[in-house]
Amino acid sequence: MHPVIAKTFGGLSLSYYARNFIFGLIFPALFMLMQSQTARPTSIGMMAFLVISTLLYPYSRFVYESIVSFVMGENIFLINSIVMLLTKLLTMLLCWAFAIFIAPVGLVYLYFYHSKQQAMHK
Repeated sequence: MHPVIAKTFGGLSLSYYARNFIFGLIFPALFMLMQSQTARPTSIGMMAFLVISTLLYPYSRFVYESIVSFVMGENIFLINSIVMLLTKLLTMLLCWAFAIFIAPVGLVYLYFYHSKQQAMHK
C-alpha cells in the first residue's frame, strides 16, 4: 500500500472505522427506503453522493469527535437521554451529509500525525 494512503485512509483503527461505517449506513438506507416509495429512479450523481458520504463518514466523525473532545475536555454533562440521542443523531447526519468537506481535514491530520509518529520511531 502506498505510504500516503496508509497514513491517511489507513490511519483510523479498523474497529473505529467499521463502527462508524455501520452507523453511516443509516442515512443512505433511509434515503433508499424513502426513494423506493417514489416512482423516480435514483440518479447516478445521488448514488455517488451516498457512496462517497458513507465511505468518508468515519473520517468526518473523527474530526467532529476530536474537536468536541478538545473543547469539552474531561467534563461530564448529565442531560436527558432523549435530548442526547437526538443531538447525537443530528450530529451524525451533519457529519455524514458534509463528509466530503469535513473528512479531508481528518485525512490531512492523520497523514501528519502518522508521519510524525514514523519519524519519532526511526
